[in-house]
Amino acid sequence: MTEFSAAVYQNEYLAGGSTDVHAIVTIACAGAGQAGATSEGDAGEIVIVDTSASMGWPGVRAAQAAAAAALDQIIDGTWFALVAGTHTARLVFPFDGTAMAWMDPRTREQARAALGSLAPDGGTAMGTWLELAATLVQAVPSVNQAHAILLTDGKNQHEQPYELDARMARAAGHLQVDCRGVGANWEVGELRRIASTLMGSVDLIPQPEQMAEEFAMLMRQAMARGVASADLRVWAPQGAQVLFVRQVAPSVEDLTPRRRELNPLTGAYPTGSWGDEQRDYHVAVRLPAARAVGQEQLAARVQLAVRDQVVAQGLVKAMWSDDSSLTAQISPEVAHYTGQTELAEAIQDGLAAKASGDDRTATAKLGRAAQLAAETGNAEVTAKLRKVVEIDEAATGKVRLRRDVDKLDEMALDTTSTKTTRVRS
Repeated sequence: MTEFSAAVYQNEYLAGGSTDVHAIVTIACAGAGQAGATSEGDAGEIVIVDTSASMGWPGVRAAQAAAAAALDQIIDGTWFALVAGTHTARLVFPFDGTAMAWMDPRTREQARAALGSLAPDGGTAMGTWLELAATLVQAVPSVNQAHAILLTDGKNQHEQPYELDARMARAAGHLQVDCRGVGANWEVGELRRIASTLMGSVDLIPQPEQMAEEFAMLMRQAMARGVASADLRVWAPQGAQVLFVRQVAPSVEDLTPRRRELNPLTGAYPTGSWGDEQRDYHVAVRLPAARAVGQEQLAARVQLAVRDQVVAQGLVKAMWSDDSSLTAQISPEVAHYTGQTELAEAIQDGLAAKASGDDRTATAKLGRAAQLAAETGNAEVTAKLRKVVEIDEAATGKVRLRRDVDKLDEMALDTTSTKTTRVRS
């Protein structure tokens, strides 16, 4: 049986005149089961592989092996399809004209055989790939939990940016997409935008031979998400303003633009599917007015809802005090994740400045990133930063840009920037 729980971390004491309230809300899920195993609907999986000319035969063969590895992890009874992407999108399997196939031993082997038709040719138009994937999902009404893996080795060069945006928007809400780029010739920002819009992840696969392991891992994760979808609901009192709602662990993702009004006081923020996991959310609310010292107020009610049923709840409170020893304290959790969010921004801004030749800004931003990574205990980011800058003094952010940095090292740092560490005990 699936169980959710919620915990709130904050300093609820506010100084006189203060109205902004910050809290970290931790939601945990246990006993999620496997995708498509409930009576609410079926699961659907789509593997999208880039077969443009830039992949070449070595890349396509590695993509064939990766897709086969993903197929091996799809649970029998799941709807699935294979898509080859160039400047158009081609349905590789099923090849009988149906939208998606029902996974069983026979269709698994047929799909494996169909991978042999992949060959490098053409350009890259990822929006068309996403559009086909969304169309396939919509053609199977019983699928209520759809996920795709998208692999590319290049940039989106064969459709206009507005076309990609429109196709992403049409796919949103129909499937979640984990994006992976292989090699050094794709754009992290571009795939991050797709992954963010479609509630997935983005990461780097440095070498083609590493694709199979990554695809298998992604598909195992997808198959372990037994909760098809859930909304984070945030209620705030009359006159209050929800400043932002961010997922801050296991990665930074701004949910604020995803808000859907449930009623004048409550907004819903989609969080996608869930497995056995824990996620942390930073909720910030500005109350309409400060109250007198000694008074308290409910600043927000944060709930997780599955199929319109509330399964976990946390309360964010505010209490006004004239005791500076109370009001001056900063919640360790709020401080930690505020730093992690700033860390992601500093890395991305620093790498962008470096790419444009603005070494001064790049040094300042990446220096700040080194400082924040040390403060928050993010050892993974620190290790990747060291491949891009010489860290002379992490505590003060004193760094020097390295020369002749491997592009893969920069991309690894960029994709890692949004991955966060939890608060140290």
